[in-house]
Amino acid sequence: MKALFTFLTLWRRHRWQLVLGVLLATLTLLASVGLLSLSGWFLAASAMAGSAGIYTFNYMLPAAGVRGAAILRTVARYLERLVSHDATFKVLKHLRVTIFSKIYPLAPAGTSQFRQGDLLNRFVGDVETLDHLYLRVLSPMIGALLVTLVVGVGLSYINHQAALMVAGVMIIVILLFPPLFYRVGKPAGEQIASLSSAYRQQLTTHLSAMSELLLYPPRQDWRQELEQTEKKWLATQARQQNLNALAQSIIILLTGLTIVAVFVIMSRHQIAQIATADNALLVFCVLAAFEALGPVATAFLHLSEVSIAAERLNQLLTQQPVVTFPSQSVAIDDRAAELSIEGVDFAYSPTGPKVLEHLTLTLAAKQKVALLGSTGCGKTTLLQLLTRAWDPLTGTILINNQPLTAFSEPQLRSTITVVSQRVAVFNQTLRENLTLAQPLADDAQLIESLEVVGLTTLLEGAGLDSWLGEGGRPLSGGERRRLAIARALLHNAPIWLLDEPLEGLDAQTEHLIMQLLLRVTAEKTVLMVTHRLTGIEAVDKICVMDQGHIIEAGTHQQLMADKARYYAFRQRQQGHNGR
Repeated sequence: MKALFTFLTLWRRHRWQLVLGVLLATLTLLASVGLLSLSGWFLAASAMAGSAGIYTFNYMLPAAGVRGAAILRTVARYLERLVSHDATFKVLKHLRVTIFSKIYPLAPAGTSQFRQGDLLNRFVGDVETLDHLYLRVLSPMIGALLVTLVVGVGLSYINHQAALMVAGVMIIVILLFPPLFYRVGKPAGEQIASLSSAYRQQLTTHLSAMSELLLYPPRQDWRQELEQTEKKWLATQARQQNLNALAQSIIILLTGLTIVAVFVIMSRHQIAQIATADNALLVFCVLAAFEALGPVATAFLHLSEVSIAAERLNQLLTQQPVVTFPSQSVAIDDRAAELSIEGVDFAYSPTGPKVLEHLTLTLAAKQKVALLGSTGCGKTTLLQLLTRAWDPLTGTILINNQPLTAFSEPQLRSTITVVSQRVAVFNQTLRENLTLAQPLADDAQLIESLEVVGLTTLLEGAGLDSWLGEGGRPLSGGERRRLAIARALLHNAPIWLLDEPLEGLDAQTEHLIMQLLLRVTAEKTVLMVTHRLTGIEAVDKICVMDQGHIIEAGTHQQLMADKARYYAFRQRQQGHNGR
């Protein structure tokens, strides 16, 4: 419950709109009470006037009141829906922006303990669950209290005892039912929250691995696992709906008992004539007023889900970023950059093994260095340290003799271009996929970058407005690599970090992409992590890593003459190609 207060403070920006929504909801309930009460009194009074021999009866005012109440209820309901949902959507937007702004600095170190499906569920599902707090808890509770107050005061003009009894029963329901059904429904709410999270995680995992699951079916059918989770989820939801039905049944029973009690009270004061128009007004007023208690009875059934969602989000929000950037930037030459790595040690956890140990490497301005090594030797980790995904335990990383920690985040991102192993192509146009790297680039610059990397064929047809589809389905592996290089050209940073740029390509495409990289980075400082040896002879220096150390460094000719690890790599690859 305490976790909810963190998010309630975020509602201050929209508090007046939320208050207006509550007032409109209350006005709608009061209009319903007035409509039903006045209608009942009007019909009863009309019938009694005729039976009593009274031939003059003013029906204009009550008829106008009935029409007015009906119009007011319709207009108030429309405005309440409009204002409340608009306020809720604005609150959710504000929550998402706030939560994302808190989560973004945590990545990747602070979010590595969470699976991608879990993070997606927290950011989407849990945030959406928080809207129950206003729509299903606060608004119904406040509306019911205001209706109780107005109904109690209004009925007191007819009969004080009946007014006290009706208002007393309603207050007891408002005070007793929420905590009672919260306790009863808490286990089901917690299970719904956990099962919905588990289901979304499993579904996300299975969808992302659909190709592998279809090609290599696991021993246990993954569909059965998903269906079992779904069945448990639906069964828990059914149990919660049963509690909802029980609460509504109790409300209906209390409504009937209250009406009987009203008749008894009125009969004591009207012995001669029990059936009066006031009795009809009281009966219909109780029926309409108790309808406002329906949402109150089940409001706190959803509070446990909301609380768990808030707690899960707080687990992210309360974390402190592992890496922080200064607000001020340092002055450097952005035309050429020298990169120095001096005595760097790094481990992913305080008790874990060191991934990098006393690593030292220097790249002169415009120098091209290839970093080789087996999987797990620390190559990709080094690239992550250079982009400050993590900070080293010891040692320093310098760009133009300035420590990496002195760069503001925008300046560091503008100084370094990363061409990752997995090229992200979004379900957008070609133009929008390119302007990710340079939002201010005009069409001429975009077309020029595509011409440099040899992707002019993509300009056929719709040109820059061509739709690339999810994951860039129309593109081949080589075309996706070229698109990544086009983005890097638009970014135009002095340092390029290439993470397995030739992975997954055929031999001919490898050769073409390598030639392209060497051509477009002629004036750039390049550190290329790879285990492919195609075209590597052309780089200025080759470094071989093993267990976090650089064990060999030199040109292609020098390392081949030494006949050590790099020489063994070449011999092994040539033997593999020969077979």
